[in-house]
Amino acid sequence: MPAKIVHLARRFDPLAPSLGRLGSLEVRLARTPVEVKAAQQLRYHVFYEEMSARPNRFQQLTRRDRDAFDRWCDHLLVIDHDRDGPITERIVGTYRLLRAEQAQLAGGFYTAGEFNIAPMLARHPGRRFLELGRSCVLRDYRGKRTVELLWQGIWAYVLAHDIDVMFGCASIAGTDPDKIALPLAFLRDNAPSPAEWRVRAHDHCGTFISADVANADPKRALASLPPLLKGYLRIGGYIGEGAVVDHQFGTTDVLVVLPRERINPRYVTYYGADASRFAA
Repeated sequence: MPAKIVHLARRFDPLAPSLGRLGSLEVRLARTPVEVKAAQQLRYHVFYEEMSARPNRFQQLTRRDRDAFDRWCDHLLVIDHDRDGPITERIVGTYRLLRAEQAQLAGGFYTAGEFNIAPMLARHPGRRFLELGRSCVLRDYRGKRTVELLWQGIWAYVLAHDIDVMFGCASIAGTDPDKIALPLAFLRDNAPSPAEWRVRAHDHCGTFISADVANADPKRALASLPPLLKGYLRIGGYIGEGAVVDHQFGTTDVLVVLPRERINPRYVTYYGADASRFAA
C-alpha cells in the first residue's frame, strides 16, 4: 500500500495520550480531523484577525489558516478543560510538528521554501529532524503556563520519536529590514550557526544585512525580539544566515536550528529527562 495512503489512514490516534497537565490546561496531539480544523481556526483568528497577516479569498471564506502541509503534520494542542462548549471551543494553543518521514510524503519541509536547508540535511544523514511551525496561542492564554505546556508537549514528542534536531522559522513583526536591522544584527552576532548547522536564506527571497550594521544596543535589541524567538535563544538555538520577508503574514522570518544536544541542560532538568514534569 502506498505510504501516503497508509499515513492518511493512520493519521490520527483517537486515544492519543495526554502529554502534560497543569491545572485545567492539558497538552496532547490532535485526535481527529475536527480538532485540526479547530487549530486552523485558532491560527486564523490570531494571525489574520489579531495580527497583520492578509488572508486570501479561500481563507476568508473558511476562516481557517491552512496549507498543503497540514495533512502530513502532527498538531500539538493545548486545551482548557474549564472553557465551556465542545472540545473545539477549548483549544487555546497549537504547534505544528513535521518529522522528516512525514516531510517526504509532503514533498519536503515547509521551511525549504524560504531557506536552503538541503545542505544541512545532507551533512547529517543519520539525524532525525523535526520541523516546528505555526506556533499560536489565544490572547488570554499568552502566559507562562501555556508556553510551558507547549514545550512540555514538544519535549515529550522529541523523546517519543527520538528526534535529534529541531528547526523552523521564527518571525519578527514588520517587512522593512531596515526598520528591524537592530534585532537582525543582534541575532547575527549572538547566535550564529557553526558550519555544521549553517543554513542560508535562498538568494531569490532572502535579505542579508550588511556586516557594517552594528549591534549597537544589544539590550534594546533583545527586548524587541518576540517571546518565541527569545525562548529559542534561551534554550540554545542557532540562527541561520539571512532573513526572508513574508508579505502575507507581515513579518520577517529567521531560521532557528536546535540540535538536541545543544538544549540548555536546565531546561531538560526542568521538564524531566523523561518529560515527566507536567505528566498527567
